[in-house]
Amino acid sequence: MARDHHQQQHGQQQLEVLSALDKAKTQWYHFTAIVIAGMGFFTDAYDLFCISTVTKLLGRIYYYDPASGKPGSLPPNVSAAVNGVALCGTLAGQLFFGWLGDRFGRKKVYGMTLMLMVMASVASGLSFGHTAKSVMTTLCFFRFWLGFGIGGDYPLSATIMSEYANTKTRGGFIAAVFAMQGFGILAGGAVAIFVALGFKTAYPREAFELDPAGSTPPEADFVWRIIFMLGALPAALTYYWRMKMPETARYTALVEGNLKQATQDMSKVLAVEITEENSAAKAAAIQSQHRNKYTLFSAEFLRRHGLHLLGTTSTWFLLDVAFYSQNLFQKDVFTAVGWLPSAKKMSALDEVYRISRAQCLIALCSTVPGYWFTVFLIDRIGRFTIQLMGFFFMTAFMLGLAIPYNALRDGSHMTFIVLYSLTFFFANFGPNSTTFIVPAEVFPARFRSTCHGISAAAGKAGAIVGAFGFLYAAQSPDREKTDAGYPTGVGIRTALLMLAVCNGLGFFFTLLVPETKGRSLEEISGENGGEGGDHPRPILPV
Repeated sequence: MARDHHQQQHGQQQLEVLSALDKAKTQWYHFTAIVIAGMGFFTDAYDLFCISTVTKLLGRIYYYDPASGKPGSLPPNVSAAVNGVALCGTLAGQLFFGWLGDRFGRKKVYGMTLMLMVMASVASGLSFGHTAKSVMTTLCFFRFWLGFGIGGDYPLSATIMSEYANTKTRGGFIAAVFAMQGFGILAGGAVAIFVALGFKTAYPREAFELDPAGSTPPEADFVWRIIFMLGALPAALTYYWRMKMPETARYTALVEGNLKQATQDMSKVLAVEITEENSAAKAAAIQSQHRNKYTLFSAEFLRRHGLHLLGTTSTWFLLDVAFYSQNLFQKDVFTAVGWLPSAKKMSALDEVYRISRAQCLIALCSTVPGYWFTVFLIDRIGRFTIQLMGFFFMTAFMLGLAIPYNALRDGSHMTFIVLYSLTFFFANFGPNSTTFIVPAEVFPARFRSTCHGISAAAGKAGAIVGAFGFLYAAQSPDREKTDAGYPTGVGIRTALLMLAVCNGLGFFFTLLVPETKGRSLEEISGENGGEGGDHPRPILPV
């Protein structure tokens, strides 16, 4: 009993510097931090999604067979590798940098991820070789390391933003960082449009059916390289400001036990009144308290946070199966419903332009608004409600696409596009945002970055399943209608039904996720001397 009282007393002492952060008014540095962290996600989304605008072009340039009578397309194994290798790198980076962020501090490794992104973006555009195989191999190698850097940005940016933010607007701030992904997707499409348009104007070509060999100008090889390399710019411009950010007060105070440094760091960047904590004995007591506490994956951790970790990992996994398969293969869906002409009716550069334009329209009309609905409403209606609602509507709209798929494909193209856009809207005004936010709030400071990395890695495992699985599953059951080199699949209709099931499962696993709205990080995680954990969840907005 005395021991519990002693721990609680120290908990109150260490919270003095942190309660000032929780109560701080929203000020300019909060928005600066959103931009600094958000530009990483802008770059992440640009790099991960711009590949979908140029995969068709890569096929035409490197895999055209005049005997086939069809435009060149990437073989199944090459397409899977080009689309999936960055996701594999991201998964590895999330685990590695998540652990590093807790081991050495958020600030010390924050710049490493950005420099890795810059170098790998440039290197991807410089992929070299005399044969198709050598070019694709070097491209995949550099995109793996691009993904590795991108992966590190997930746990570090989320953790840094959650530890800087005040209690009242914390959800909105973390969501705003993640919402920069929407602009990144939009920028990826916009850059591809302008680059393709510029080359198309300079090197006009007939459609494939009119001039098979001439429909792909040699200069098209520069298009995909320029698109990839421009992804390095936002990250490079942000590097200096990342290096200027101090370590978060929560890491300095709760993990390193240096209350004086935490106070000084926060006083430099935020206008808050903090009583300086300069007692060496108090700092040593806090460090000792944290050393003696439970470790990651110990029985005590599993008792307190095991279900939370299961909830954050499972919901992110199920969400990303659906979200990434939809995003990476938009162009296939658009072609299937007649929104894009068949490949034979376009030149190589015209195809890049049209795919990019369609991607921008979806991003502008549904993806970007969905993110910002979350930013403005998450601290009013809560994470749990938004995630539950998002999974419910994603399931409903996916079923609305799948069940009457043949009728929609053959006639109601606009209805199909509207339903498809609504699934994106409710993914982003829903679990795509909340699965990123909650793991940055629910775990103790010394495990926060690691557990966010584990949750995010589970999501990327789902993305890999979606990216590789949908590629094969969406192929037509009719051998004559499959893409070159692919086995027959179950068709887009059945694939959409499978994605609807994933969304439905996500709805039920959300019940394991606690509501964190309006509570301090120390109260949620139990670092204030309590147990932490769950909180009554309003099913309806309050």
